[in-house]
Amino acid sequence: MAYSSLLSLSLCLFVLFHGCFAQIEQVPWRAQRQQQQRFQTECRIDNLNAQEPSQRFESEAGVTEYWDQNDQQFQCAGVSLVRHNIHRRGLLLPSFSNAPQLIYVVQGRGVQGAAIPGCPETFQSDSSSQSRGSRRSQQRSKDQHQKVRQIREGDILALPAGVAHWIYNDGDSQLVLVSLLDTSNQANQLDENARKFYLAGNPQQQQEQQQGGRQRQRQREGQSRSERGSRQSGSNIFNGFDQEFLEDSFNIENELARKLQSRDDRRGRIVLVEDELRVLSPQSQEEEREREEGRRWERDDNGVEETFCTLRLRHNIGDPRRADVYNPRGGRITSLNSLNLPILRYLQLSAERGVLYKNAIFAPHYNLNSHSVIYGIRGNGRIQVVRDDGENVFDGELREGQVLTVPQNFAVIKKAGNEGFEWVAFKTNDYAKINQLAGRLSAIRAIPEDVLINSYRINREQARMLKYNREESTVLSSESGPRRRD
Repeated sequence: MAYSSLLSLSLCLFVLFHGCFAQIEQVPWRAQRQQQQRFQTECRIDNLNAQEPSQRFESEAGVTEYWDQNDQQFQCAGVSLVRHNIHRRGLLLPSFSNAPQLIYVVQGRGVQGAAIPGCPETFQSDSSSQSRGSRRSQQRSKDQHQKVRQIREGDILALPAGVAHWIYNDGDSQLVLVSLLDTSNQANQLDENARKFYLAGNPQQQQEQQQGGRQRQRQREGQSRSERGSRQSGSNIFNGFDQEFLEDSFNIENELARKLQSRDDRRGRIVLVEDELRVLSPQSQEEEREREEGRRWERDDNGVEETFCTLRLRHNIGDPRRADVYNPRGGRITSLNSLNLPILRYLQLSAERGVLYKNAIFAPHYNLNSHSVIYGIRGNGRIQVVRDDGENVFDGELREGQVLTVPQNFAVIKKAGNEGFEWVAFKTNDYAKINQLAGRLSAIRAIPEDVLINSYRINREQARMLKYNREESTVLSSESGPRRRD
């Protein structure tokens, strides 16, 4: 009797435990589904346009440009885009955002630092002035900080939501960065607007213009954009604290606390470093890249070797040697996902770098599980996008500096112009996939001939032409005529 009672109690506890565990597991998935449902009504796209920045803010040492996040294609993808042009010796002030982001280095080189919460100071730099005094004064000249990364053209930087970061141009030319913020990501618990929180400076953010976009519901409730914006000072976050609190928190004097608030600073988001910024870099870019490649191939990632503090935040997708698809007559495609940059698993983002030679074609395809936000890097290309009812929603040219959003499952084809076409595409899934509609790896080729014959009312020879006339995959050269096999 006692044994049967104990067995019944054990079974009840087992069922209760697994029921509770199942509910805990379902919480993030339920939240994700609810968030996806919020945006389903915002992807009723009738027409797409190649977008250029709608706002421009000049700073002491550069320019920051914003795309209009009110546009329906950005609302559909749930993203926001920013471009920074940083002059030589320009410093993009430390800040953090409410959404994870990917930053692509379009041009130039520099250094980047990220302050990851709870992680140790693993780097130590000498101060710019060499002290010859006592041992104690020499010890104070050492600056301990978190890791500083060298960045160059073609790099992708991955930053989780809320991680403070800064970027400095130590090169001899402009440093151009394009940043995508995934505001529909689960990590963003605020609203659907991209928010930038600065730790320094007085950037005059004018956040009512940047944040105004997707809050029509608030407008219906009687809260206008100007009313929301009037509460934004445009300064850094320390400006909102009482000065006495800052003095006590940092154990500093009144004058230093006042400078921390930066109320009289008019330099903008990007400031000029008067003297050369000296930061510690333990090895050259080439050595670091080779070390990262070797570490990736030496082991399979199982989630244990890379802790949160040592996760790689940078990966180069501009190097032709890293191409995943290459056609010497057409171009190349390089993909970045959570397999070669594991932190993307947490950010739920990925990227694609494409290069098409003159008149080459990126085979018609669609994105299975993500939206794609395409930024033109060089040259130009003609792009066509088709939605589910067969209607063409975009048929035009995408040039350098322009952005086009291709919603999930919308069919798209790219053809380079006479100067070729290069782009980077940000994708809203950590393992974004495409399905081709033409070429050797296409869906058409995977379908039996008899199915094609009856589907299109064609004969067998025509069905075989559809399947086998193009032996190239993904990147298609312009040399093959419509009736010629490679």
